[in-house]
Amino acid sequence: MASSGLDEYFMSAFEDKLLVRMPEKEADHLTPATRLLEKKREMTEVEQALQATKDDFHVKMESLQQRREELERKEQDLKDSLLKFDKFLKENDMKRSRAIKKTKDEEDLALQKEREISRLQNEIDQLEEQVDQQAHKIQRYKVYREYMEQVLEYSQEFDEIREIIARYDTLKTTRQDLLEREHRNQDAIEAEKADLMKFTEEKNNEILSYNNQLAQLQTRLEKAQSTAVKWESEWTRIQTTAAKKTLMLGQIKMATHNLYTLINKHLQRKVPIQEADQTLLQLDKIQMFIKDLTEITHDIQRRESAAVPNMQLLAV
Repeated sequence: MASSGLDEYFMSAFEDKLLVRMPEKEADHLTPATRLLEKKREMTEVEQALQATKDDFHVKMESLQQRREELERKEQDLKDSLLKFDKFLKENDMKRSRAIKKTKDEEDLALQKEREISRLQNEIDQLEEQVDQQAHKIQRYKVYREYMEQVLEYSQEFDEIREIIARYDTLKTTRQDLLEREHRNQDAIEAEKADLMKFTEEKNNEILSYNNQLAQLQTRLEKAQSTAVKWESEWTRIQTTAAKKTLMLGQIKMATHNLYTLINKHLQRKVPIQEADQTLLQLDKIQMFIKDLTEITHDIQRRESAAVPNMQLLAV
């Protein structure tokens, strides 16, 4: 609507003020020179109005450019912040993965040790039972001593019975150490789990805050993009209008040049080089010619008017 109104205004101004029309009855009393001066003044007013519109548009475009640059800078800052935050999250994921893997490995190791402890405990129980039985029956049953000797004879790990007892003591001490280590690992795992839960809750809150900020910035970006589209449309409209006005001005200059050439031909005068592209100078020359022609016409009309009474007197 604004573009159509501006076009109609300029078209009306140029048609009413610059195009050559046949004089109307109510303007017969104005001389061509006066009408030409009026057209020249109106043309100057139109050019000034067009220049004011261009200046106002340039100011608005500069303001829009500054806002666009500021928005791009803020958008880049937001992208940098998001990249840093993404890197931070990836590092935390890696730490959490390592902690989970470490926990799982410790659990698997603890399970393996538990199985080994169970196996060793079974072996210890068997050995203790064997020792007790041998202690009570060694005197009565030599067969057991012979059996132990046979075991030692066929075994590649033990050479004496006391080595078996020493192995039992070693396994018992190892089991106690493993149990204590398992308790310490369980305490450390519980502490790590608590820290992980606290850290996860804090980061979830930060993510929610960043998401809210991102939504607000996205809304502002959409508004700025909408405003930019509006001003780009306005700039296209003004360029189109300026092109039309430039074409119309060229046509006016061409008409002025043609009229100036006809006047010089009538006066049998060669057009000076310095006046060939001077439209305003050509209009001044045309004004002077029309003024002179008007004065000559008025002088002839006065002479003819004065001659009519004389002719009537002669007739009488």
